[in-house]
Amino acid sequence: MKNALLTYIVRYPSAGLLFIQLLGIVLYPFMEDTTLGRAAFGAFGVVVLVSALRMVSRSPTLHSVAFVLAASILALTVTVELTDSPTLRLVLVSLESAFYFYATFSLIGYMTEDQRTTTDELFAVGATFTLLAWAFAYAFAACQIIAPGSFTALLDPDQPRTWLELLFLSITLLSGVGLGDILPVRPMARALVMLEEIAGLMYIALVVSRVIGLTIRR
Repeated sequence: MKNALLTYIVRYPSAGLLFIQLLGIVLYPFMEDTTLGRAAFGAFGVVVLVSALRMVSRSPTLHSVAFVLAASILALTVTVELTDSPTLRLVLVSLESAFYFYATFSLIGYMTEDQRTTTDELFAVGATFTLLAWAFAYAFAACQIIAPGSFTALLDPDQPRTWLELLFLSITLLSGVGLGDILPVRPMARALVMLEEIAGLMYIALVVSRVIGLTIRR
């Protein structure tokens, strides 16, 4: 069973990336409140980076950009944990957002480079969605550092929002189901929210519809 799963992930790397991202959603609630949990969060982030890099290497984009971003993120992750510098944390989350945006466009390029849809490209539809959600969540984190109080919520409205809350907001916006209980209250935060709402509509209208059309035609 284990060998069959590994073989499947090797054959369909997009499925592996999607599985890792979904696993993160399940594990993140247990990683935020303790030092050991935060260390595990950093280790899990490395796994996601490696998986995303593997997918970037399959796309027609420039691979060196992704590797430079990933190396910078790994170095800054260790530095931030040791120094806890707000400036370095801002640089880190900004680079993470840039990396996930780059990986998103790389996967879109991978899905649109031919005129037929493979099984791995079908999994890439879901993996691209999660990458885009992570990209905006890190953008929200950067916004929150630059402009404290950018987001509020029913629970502890004056406190900075946690990573899980920002990811929840990002997935909620991208899926088009609404804002939920977390609201943007500053101009920069509202601008990012509007951009993600537009990105979610464009992703479904341009990318998902194309993949579905090619699948039906095949």
